[in-house]
Amino acid sequence: MVLLMAICCFSYVINAQSNMNKKVALSHGEQSIIAIAALTAKGDLSKLKTELNAGLESGLTINQIKEVIVHLYAYCGFPRSIRGLQTFMEVLDERKAKGFKDVLGAEASPIQDERSKYERGKEILEKLLGTPQDGPKTGYSAFAPQMDIFLKEHLFADIFERDILTYTERELVTISVISSIGGAEPMLRSHLNICLNVGITPEKLQEFVGIIKSTIGEKEAKDAQTVLNEVLKNIK
Repeated sequence: MVLLMAICCFSYVINAQSNMNKKVALSHGEQSIIAIAALTAKGDLSKLKTELNAGLESGLTINQIKEVIVHLYAYCGFPRSIRGLQTFMEVLDERKAKGFKDVLGAEASPIQDERSKYERGKEILEKLLGTPQDGPKTGYSAFAPQMDIFLKEHLFADIFERDILTYTERELVTISVISSIGGAEPMLRSHLNICLNVGITPEKLQEFVGIIKSTIGEKEAKDAQTVLNEVLKNIK
């Protein structure tokens, strides 16, 4: 009887730990990255100030938050990104005046790879997608080949190659921006699949949708949920 009870208790602990692992939540830093990216893309600078403060309090460095705001310009344009940076500057000035000493953080490492930016960007895209990119161009890449060059040389080399943020963090920024601006479901679908490829769990993606709902709105969250449901259905 004692042995049976011990086995039952051990089984309960193992199952509880397994369930906890399945439900590992987004870190406070990841939650802040999502909110900061979404609000910057939407242009809600008042709410953004609150989330920038929360991001710093969560442990994000100044350079990490700057990189989030710089990264998102590729998806929603310079005007939103620059306004986000200006708002962040205001927040830092206000915090400094109150005596806060925020951590600057690491700068981007120098790029030692001597290959062309196109080849480097192509390799990064292959890692993100999990598939080779050597086939014939299709879709918009065939229709406007220059766009394919811009994407590989600038987005995936100049931006994604910077190591201030991880691929996981950059994808959280990306899906936050795309969900917030709306009307780009095919791109959201692609990046949600990339999220899964780089290790973001379905549970974390469901939590991401919840953050979009609370920071941006029900419509944007509902649209993001619809695309996420399609993506998750296709991997089962």
